Amino acid sequence: MMIVYMCNLLNVEKEPVRVLVTGAAGNIGYSIVPMIARGIMLGPDQPVILHLLDIASASEALEGVKMEILDAVFPLLQGVIATTDVVEACKDVNIAIMIGGFPRKEGMERKDVMSKNVTIYKAQASALEQYAAEDCKVLVIANPANTNALVLKEFAPSIPEKNITCLTRLDHNRALGQIAEKLNFPVSNVKNVIIWGNHSSTQYPDINHAAVSTNSGDRPVRDLVTDHQWMKNEFVTTVQQRGAAVIKARKQSSALSAASAACDHIRDWVLGIPKGTWVSMGVCSDGSYGIPPGLIYSFPVTCEKGEWKIIQGLRIDEFSRSKMDETARELVEEKALAYSCLNVSDR
Repeated sequence: MMIVYMCNLLNVEKEPVRVLVTGAAGNIGYSIVPMIARGIMLGPDQPVILHLLDIASASEALEGVKMEILDAVFPLLQGVIATTDVVEACKDVNIAIMIGGFPRKEGMERKDVMSKNVTIYKAQASALEQYAAEDCKVLVIANPANTNALVLKEFAPSIPEKNITCLTRLDHNRALGQIAEKLNFPVSNVKNVIIWGNHSSTQYPDINHAAVSTNSGDRPVRDLVTDHQWMKNEFVTTVQQRGAAVIKARKQSSALSAASAACDHIRDWVLGIPKGTWVSMGVCSDGSYGIPPGLIYSFPVTCEKGEWKIIQGLRIDEFSRSKMDETARELVEEKALAYSCLNVSDR
């Protein structure tokens, strides 16, 4: 009895983490919500309270998502708030998964989409700043993800800029998958690819520092892939255009893989990753690798004790430099366009 009593003392239940999911009635939201409730994002012993937000026209579908979540009786789930009120949704949240956004429709110009989304993210920045928990970690998924995250950072100045990120883990995972398929290894054996820059067709999937675990130890991918033209051409374009390929095949955008990547992003950020490895995250540039400070740009990062840190000192060849600069230029242009849409001067 004493042993059981001591075990019960040690097995103290954690305080629940409040997780906001915007656009929760959409395809990615519908995919990610059960993953969070099952513990895939924060671990099998972390209780959660879900805050589900969507627009008024999706309120009925949102209520249906809530019904299903309750019907699934997830043991870790300690509450569900489903609302169309951004203030109620943001109240005391510890983690915000920003999926909601305005999709590009036929006939729309890029500036039209940018204008709608930066306006949405400016408003949501204000709500998060006023009502979220002080330590709130934010992951932006809605496109243009990097620039939406930049707007959120600019208009929620009390949220530490290190706590505002965007999703490039999906691209990172796609790169891992392509290498694993090419070399016929389990994807778990592949590590340390890099996604540089924007979550767009200018992103640069970098294979130069990637390695594969083999029976004889870790080996550089460059030594195992004899076709170096594949690495510079087909590999890069396949990763860059994978989202479009999924849409062409499924007639819908990536949902399951995006939700899984978002869980990977938050889990690694909160719980950490093994020594000697890194992942790709869209984070605020500090000038590393010559990238203009202040941009939300995808870098290789290590994660430990709830903090990310950009990997330093990687050798950058001429080809990589040109690709990294190209995607940085696009982000500078997006920033200027976003600011013009908001009628504010560049900061």
